[in-house]
Amino acid sequence: MAEGSRSDATAHDEPDEESFEAALQRLEQVVAQLEQGELELEDALRVFEEGVAVARRCASRLEGAERRIEELVRDGQDWIAKPLTPPEDS
Repeated sequence: MAEGSRSDATAHDEPDEESFEAALQRLEQVVAQLEQGELELEDALRVFEEGVAVARRCASRLEGAERRIEELVRDGQDWIAKPLTPPEDS
C-alpha cells in the first residue's frame, strides 16, 4: 500500500512506517492543540487518545534503539564493543 516514501509528512495512514522524528513532531502538534484549549470535549479526547498512541510508539522505538546501543569500553589501548546492560528495575 505504501509507495515506499517514508518521509511523507502525512504518514498517519501507516503509523508503523512513520519515522521516530515524524511521530515526535506529531506528538508536539497534539500537545500544542491540547494546550490551546480550543477543542470541543470529544475532539480533545480524540486528540489526546492519538497523542497517547503516538507517545507509546515513540517509547517503543526508543526501547528498541536502546537495546541496539553498544557502549564502548576501553580495554588497555583497544576499544571493545560491549552490549549495553540496562539498569535493573525491581
